[in-house]
Amino acid sequence: MHRFLSILVLLFILSGGAARAAHTEVQLILFSNPAAPGTTILAGVRLRMEPGWHTYWKNPGAAGEATEIKWQLPAGITAGKIQWPLPAKLPPAEVTTYGYENEVMLLVPLTIAATVAPGDLSLSAKVSWLECKESCIPSSTQISGVLQVANESQPTAKAPVLAAWHDKVPKIVENSGIQAWWETTTTNDTRTLNLQWPGKAEGPEYFPAASDDFEIQGPTEIIPDDAGVIHLRKQVKKYSGDWPRQISGVFANAGNAIETTIPVASTPPTPVGATEMPTSPAANSQPLWLMLIYAFIGGLILNIMPCVLPVIALKILGFVREASSEPRRVRNLGLIYALGVLVSFLALAVVVIGVNAAGHHAGWGMQFGNPIFLVCLTTLVTLVALNLFGVFEVTLGSRAMNSASELAAKHGAPGAFFNGLLATVLATPCTAPFLAPALGFAFAQKPPTIISIFLFVGLGLSTPYVLLSCNPALLKFLPKPGAWMEKFKIAMGFPMLATVVWLFNVAADSYGKRVLWLGVFLVIVAFAAWIFGEFSQRGRQHRSMAGILAVLLLAGGYYFALENELNWREAIPVTEAIRSPPDSTGGIEWQRWSPEAIAKARADGKAVLVDFTASWCVTCNAIVKPALENSAVAEKIKETGTVPLLADYTRTPPDITEELSKYKSAGVPLVLVYPKNPDLPAVVLPQPSPLHLPAYYSRIILAALDRATR
Repeated sequence: MHRFLSILVLLFILSGGAARAAHTEVQLILFSNPAAPGTTILAGVRLRMEPGWHTYWKNPGAAGEATEIKWQLPAGITAGKIQWPLPAKLPPAEVTTYGYENEVMLLVPLTIAATVAPGDLSLSAKVSWLECKESCIPSSTQISGVLQVANESQPTAKAPVLAAWHDKVPKIVENSGIQAWWETTTTNDTRTLNLQWPGKAEGPEYFPAASDDFEIQGPTEIIPDDAGVIHLRKQVKKYSGDWPRQISGVFANAGNAIETTIPVASTPPTPVGATEMPTSPAANSQPLWLMLIYAFIGGLILNIMPCVLPVIALKILGFVREASSEPRRVRNLGLIYALGVLVSFLALAVVVIGVNAAGHHAGWGMQFGNPIFLVCLTTLVTLVALNLFGVFEVTLGSRAMNSASELAAKHGAPGAFFNGLLATVLATPCTAPFLAPALGFAFAQKPPTIISIFLFVGLGLSTPYVLLSCNPALLKFLPKPGAWMEKFKIAMGFPMLATVVWLFNVAADSYGKRVLWLGVFLVIVAFAAWIFGEFSQRGRQHRSMAGILAVLLLAGGYYFALENELNWREAIPVTEAIRSPPDSTGGIEWQRWSPEAIAKARADGKAVLVDFTASWCVTCNAIVKPALENSAVAEKIKETGTVPLLADYTRTPPDITEELSKYKSAGVPLVLVYPKNPDLPAVVLPQPSPLHLPAYYSRIILAALDRATR
């Protein structure tokens, strides 16, 4: 048994003190071994992350946690501060963090006292880090090694590796020549800081040191300057005390980096000159090309979101119907469908531009907060469902029911175009990974950028069908047209009917108990459609009378149910429409969100969890809500004393829209976790995707709560 244990110990020592936990491998490396008494050697803690995973710098930024090293050293050996290599800005785009991907070597000087006797000494340390990809996992491990103390120091085989990483550590400089000044005075908690130093701008960046009193936010605006200087602009948010009179951090340009502390002046140190600087900061420092890629990918993902699936089924049915047609006709219909998608996204972009021009904050899915839009859309989707059930048919000669819903079932170009419109409308209550940062970026930009982002989302949504229509050979994988198509068409009416139920439930938030009259109106619409189809279209006698009766029923139902009883143009006030959080859901005692509620909870030293949600948000109700109502999450909230707040965005109240825009979010869902330390910023949880099961998202929430309540 003792021999077995000895073999295990020997294997551990030969492994170089490597340990593996979660998605990061940690290893202790020494620059010199043996080392002489009275010298200082470098110890390297190497973290190797799996592809796509990252760890954080000493200032993690808007989220994350810095890696910690707690040494257990023998007498006579002391460890200095960690020397951090130059970090990088990490994704996602909507939350600026600083850290490392793939690999990093954290360097620590170890000083050996002159009184240390020669011999072998055991070195060990506990390394704790946060590793993130789509989710974040706090991890830790114990590393160890043996240092031989001898009369003379000798470099190890890994010494060149440590030397290379040491070159990546920013040099500490006292008189750097960097100048900083406030651009303007301010009366609120945000102020613009200018930074300037000599040189040619080649990817300049500033990585601020952490502070409890203020935050230098992540986005960086590079100001063009022909005077041979590098000029940056940053936004500073103050939490307490006076505005900082000096700042510290790392200044990088063209691969060179220095760490320094500089004073902040109240005015520019030198005249700006002929170059007039912009007066407003960049809303987001991410390049436009990257946001366009995000928009396109987000549009692709929308195709598998539950909101769009009913229309997708109709589109597939259309492909089957046209499979035997000429390839040119199939291609043209695919392009017309794409045109319908692009036109509708262009219209959405125009609405966003108008909202911004009016001084308001735009939001994704904001039209679902408009009760008139909800009534019209609910009626439209009801007609589409009835048409799929065969209650009435669409013919070129029909006039009484010549509405948008009829076009959705029509063959040819009108049906293809309208299906593109309907797909866009039903896609707007859904958000997806990549889509949220792209739209959050777009809403703060000028009109040309907004239009570009929205059109790229439309391209992503329509591209699969354009590719399918341009490659007729792919259509052979679809079933052949036949009698089954009529049954499939009827079956597709049920998802549309489910959409009607969902929209009706959303409308209840706008009308309260009065929403029952919308149900009455829909029944009248269905009755009128049946009369029109059964007697006017398929009947042989009194066809005109049946058509007139259907129109009278619609008119009477509109004036009686919508105008007199529902009063559909006047929804209940937003303050009344916001859902009061239930006393207890899934074991969680929710409270209504407000900035004051957050401030009070944090002043009491409690962590806060905020769920921004809406009744029309499918992702919120299908993924986030079940994840939050998980018993483990509820127990964690109760155990840690976390305050759960519900922010209802169903009627798109302006205060919540403004709060969402602060976190570069275009809409819901958004889940924030505020640490119990009131000086730390909120942590933004990753955007859920259709592939995120509620159980998986629960683990993300639990990890965030664990970090916030330490």
